[in-house]
Amino acid sequence: MIKVNCLNPIAKVGMNLLPDTFGTTDNLAEAEAVLVRSAAMHELELPEGLLAIARAGAGVNNIPLEKCADQGIVVFNTPGANANGVKEMVLAGMLLAARDIRGGMQWVADNKDDENIGKTMEKAKSKYAGTELKGKKLGVIGLGAIGVLIANAATHLGMEVMGCDPFLSVANALNLSRNVEIVKSNSEIFAECDYITVHVPLLDDTKGMFNKASLSMMKDGVVILNFSRDLLVNEDDMGEALESGKVAKYVTDFPTKKIANMNNVIAFPHLGASTEESEDNCAVMAVKQVVEFIENGNIVNSVNYPAMDAGKCQTDARVCICHKNIPNMLTQFTGAFAAVGVNIENMTNKSRGNYAYTVLDVCAKVDASTVEKLNAIEGVLKARVIQ
Repeated sequence: MIKVNCLNPIAKVGMNLLPDTFGTTDNLAEAEAVLVRSAAMHELELPEGLLAIARAGAGVNNIPLEKCADQGIVVFNTPGANANGVKEMVLAGMLLAARDIRGGMQWVADNKDDENIGKTMEKAKSKYAGTELKGKKLGVIGLGAIGVLIANAATHLGMEVMGCDPFLSVANALNLSRNVEIVKSNSEIFAECDYITVHVPLLDDTKGMFNKASLSMMKDGVVILNFSRDLLVNEDDMGEALESGKVAKYVTDFPTKKIANMNNVIAFPHLGASTEESEDNCAVMAVKQVVEFIENGNIVNSVNYPAMDAGKCQTDARVCICHKNIPNMLTQFTGAFAAVGVNIENMTNKSRGNYAYTVLDVCAKVDASTVEKLNAIEGVLKARVIQ
């Protein structure tokens, strides 16, 4: 029985996909797989027998990726599963920034006891007038699953759309509307767009990308939407830009104490992917990836190990090895099986940075002593057998 620990509640539609050979446990120490949403894992002691962690969502800042890689633990995420939910929140954010909907609703609440509210509002509503999105220019930084959906939807609202992504995949490019103009640099978006939405991961080169220098390139009265990570924005520089009017509105799904107390901020409590549909989609994808990895050794959507599709094993056993990406590893693996007279029928090896993953389909049952010998090879992080 494969034991799965859920650090956060995971939607039933996903959990129901676990085969009969899988069961849940509340004890992390005995888990072979972990399903997680937002729980912080950096300080947790990860058990030796843990094979996989699946994040039911896209961001993995709550998971110690390198620590997991060094322990031979494959970490998965679910890119695109919550994309539509985030897209709809970004569109809502643009509408809230364009029209003073909040102010108008608050006026109604403040005047709900006015018997002549119907007449009074005709005089008051001019205070809450706004602008339309049609004809405005939207810049989308990051054309992944979410960015593509937003860009396409904005074209249907009559907006001019520019997109920038130096790592644009073929699949996302094919899904992108031909009406979206692709530009080579963020600076082009900064200079031309009325609305800018960012959908990139938090990396060393994206941290604080919205700062005094980049904000100074933008049009006066620009609206910035951040549904990716709070640290993409330098808070002090954003505060100055809001006070001066350089930025008309900052719309974010990641309020901090400082940001929440600034004027002209529209902040949500991390609601982008908080829909029943998104949670279901993420749970289904996370569970399927874990089951495929544990049952067949295949890796789909890992963030710390390379993708691997070796199909289903057609031999007596499949050996899966997480190891360092260093020379002479494959020779040592084949040598270990040659020493016991076992033939390797198929071998697949992929690498990703400092780490690599090898799958060996062998024509005999593999005993525990052979697995021990593999684990003893310098550079091997975790070897296991499926048979």
